[in-house]
Amino acid sequence: MLYAEYEPTSDPEVAEMIRRNVSKIVVPTLLMALAIASQGFSDYALEIGFRLMVMITLAEAWNLLAGYGGLVSLGTASFVGIGAYALTGLVNNAHLPLYLAIPGAGLAAAMLALLVSRAVFRLRGLYFTVGTLALAEALRMFMVNYDGFGGASGLFLSQDPPGLYALFCIAIGLMAVTTLVITIATASRFSILLRAVRDDEDAAAQIGVKAFRIKLVAFVLASFLMGMAGALQGLKVGTVEPYGMFGIQWTVSVLSIVIIGGQGLRLGPVAGAFFVIALGEVLADYPALHLAITGVILIVVIRFAPKGLVGLARDIAARNKGEAK
Repeated sequence: MLYAEYEPTSDPEVAEMIRRNVSKIVVPTLLMALAIASQGFSDYALEIGFRLMVMITLAEAWNLLAGYGGLVSLGTASFVGIGAYALTGLVNNAHLPLYLAIPGAGLAAAMLALLVSRAVFRLRGLYFTVGTLALAEALRMFMVNYDGFGGASGLFLSQDPPGLYALFCIAIGLMAVTTLVITIATASRFSILLRAVRDDEDAAAQIGVKAFRIKLVAFVLASFLMGMAGALQGLKVGTVEPYGMFGIQWTVSVLSIVIIGGQGLRLGPVAGAFFVIALGEVLADYPALHLAITGVILIVVIRFAPKGLVGLARDIAARNKGEAK
């Protein structure tokens, strides 16, 4: 015999190690294959793919905050907008190349999170949510009325945006970075501490968890990723203005994606992004109907599937497995 017959391992530790490392191998391989295969994609497919990657990045970041940390923020638009404006400033004034300007825009968003953290972390629960919404609206109004950033007309990028294929590849890279960062964050001790703060902040503090520090790390990390996503969106459109980049639609879209996909679940943002974007494309000619149907779906999911589509699928699979035994 020149080969040995394959036998599945029965060691639970080895099986668990394989399960944990599959995503680290499969996801980068799939993204690389997608980047290579996308050379033959149509402009429409690249456009949809770009939007999908940006929304997954934003949803992953928001899921870290709200799903794992219980910090239900409505300030997504503020970090998207800061990222877009920072990229424009870094390219126009500092003449940075894109591979430095995009992370630089993420750092600008992270700095904003750091500056406002002490104020918003004084608020808890619904008050924190309202506080972050007020932050986003205050920033939007400031950008509209302050001529130093172009006022309501906004700013134009001094160089032409890259082609659609190049933007798509950058978006794949951004999503790969996001997947790596969130995987490390959710598979480490940090995730346990973050969930402890989410479940009972006072009890966590009593057993020695530095609640403020844990929330700050999650807030800054999520804001950094949101800032880079905003920078990429600003790069694509070539012009940034406050109504679009600081618009409430960013916040609503990301919230819808995570709730429909599954809050606090690793695959929730990905499943939700596919669902919401596919629904948007199907109903692209009926915007009012699209909003109404999205609202109904949100209500149904919150009422009957609070863990989202991924959680519902897991429950059904577990039930079928139990019945099979």
